[in-house]
Amino acid sequence: MAQTDSKVLVLGALAGVAGIGLAVVCYRSLRSERRLSWPGFYHNRTNEQGSGLMLVDCPGLPRGQAEVLERLEALIQCVSELKEEMKALKMALPALPDQVREELKGHSEARRVGAPHRTAATRRRRAAGAVSPAGGQSSEDAESEGGYMTALTDSDEEDQSEEEETAEEQTAEKLSVLFERIDRLRQGDESDKRETLNILLEQKEEFGQSSEFLWRLTRAHCDVHDISVTQEEKKTHAENGKKVGEEAIRVNPRCAESHQWYAIMCGIMAEYDTIQNKIKNGYIFKDHLDKAIELKPQDPLSYYLLGRWCYAVAQLSWIERKVATTLFGEPPSATIEDAMRNFLKVEEIHPAYSKLNYVFLAKCYKALGDNYKARKMCEAASSMNTVSKEDEEAQKELDLLCQKL
Repeated sequence: MAQTDSKVLVLGALAGVAGIGLAVVCYRSLRSERRLSWPGFYHNRTNEQGSGLMLVDCPGLPRGQAEVLERLEALIQCVSELKEEMKALKMALPALPDQVREELKGHSEARRVGAPHRTAATRRRRAAGAVSPAGGQSSEDAESEGGYMTALTDSDEEDQSEEEETAEEQTAEKLSVLFERIDRLRQGDESDKRETLNILLEQKEEFGQSSEFLWRLTRAHCDVHDISVTQEEKKTHAENGKKVGEEAIRVNPRCAESHQWYAIMCGIMAEYDTIQNKIKNGYIFKDHLDKAIELKPQDPLSYYLLGRWCYAVAQLSWIERKVATTLFGEPPSATIEDAMRNFLKVEEIHPAYSKLNYVFLAKCYKALGDNYKARKMCEAASSMNTVSKEDEEAQKELDLLCQKL
């Protein structure tokens, strides 16, 4: 409220009070003249609150005049209270513009420093508290100021929401660019794979709450594990990759790739564990692969990994099964037929998916006594180029298998 408007309001209110006061003076003058001739009442000058008149039963005072006098006395009391309120209002109004400016200044500073960290409910409570009537401030002015502050708070909320949406869009765009670069770089040689891991480790602090970022970091640890030379380095990447995989699942339990790559890291860790932990990781491996297939049923990698698990379980030694029974009550169960069904599913979803998939199909057919189909799978594997380290491993197994067939 501007200073000029405040003065106009005060002058208008005072003029109204002066008019009412003049009427009261006239009334009191008239009452004093009539009091001499009305023996039926006298003025009560006690300090108690209430009417200033005390009626006394008297046959000389008509009943209607007594009621009029009561109402007039009540009017005088109201006018007196109104004068006190106007006096308080006159004192409060000059300071009101300064109070509003201070509130606006404080609100602006709070928005600049701490707005992103306050909830909408907290900001509304502060706005309501800032405009509560105090020091004789009228409720109408408080409501006006409160409405202004509420409107300003709502506007601040909208601005904050827009800023958050913009920040999310920028983050998504940056992640998209990063993922495209990482996925392309991963297709390169060993130095490219190590660079992929280093890039992701540098960005982890910024994007560590993205499950897509975390499962790619898990995959990068897996890739570097495969190309590492020393056992110590291999084990370090296996352990770190497994930890990141657990984190990815915590961030988003509905991400199929997170379950998939965590299962892979559990399988890798089996190479460095005791028989007890190896069997335990086998159970974890299977559970997370099942979850990955449930979330993304057309991913050939999950079926390939499940086929490898079934084949490995079918090949467990007697002592390994005995340990599993002792520790867990029941050993993992799978057959060569289970493994073959999963490898065939890979071929159905993605024909010529990998050299190793053909090699394991050949092994399954051979174990089931179908050497003709086993040789056909070996021919299909031989027709594929050897590109990756996994392909080199597949070629070695293929050469041994062909000699047996």
